[in-house]
Amino acid sequence: MDVNNLVPNLKFTLEKEQNKRINFLDITISTNQDGLSFKIYRKPTATDIIIPNDSCLPREHKTAAIRYYRNRLETYKLTPESRQKEKDNMKHILVNNTYDAPSIGEFNKKKRENEQA
Repeated sequence: MDVNNLVPNLKFTLEKEQNKRINFLDITISTNQDGLSFKIYRKPTATDIIIPNDSCLPREHKTAAIRYYRNRLETYKLTPESRQKEKDNMKHILVNNTYDAPSIGEFNKKKRENEQA
């Protein structure tokens, strides 16, 4: 069996560090005098589309992306500036996908209740 026939368009690339930073998966890792710092990385082609709030899908499906963004925000060791920028991006994404401010607050409230339980 010829592996090249199975996946003929698969190409591997090597990302090189530039200006003391490198993008890896969804983060940018930078080196500085204090060690490493992290920022959320989005490709230039990234969109802000998630399942809209007004879709007919179950609520669990609609909130999956929100949970992912929230978890990433809470678990990555981001700089304060990066954390605020990510919060702003989350709000922008939610508003663009028909989530209103009360539903965003409700999601945050449920998250805190689950953490306390």
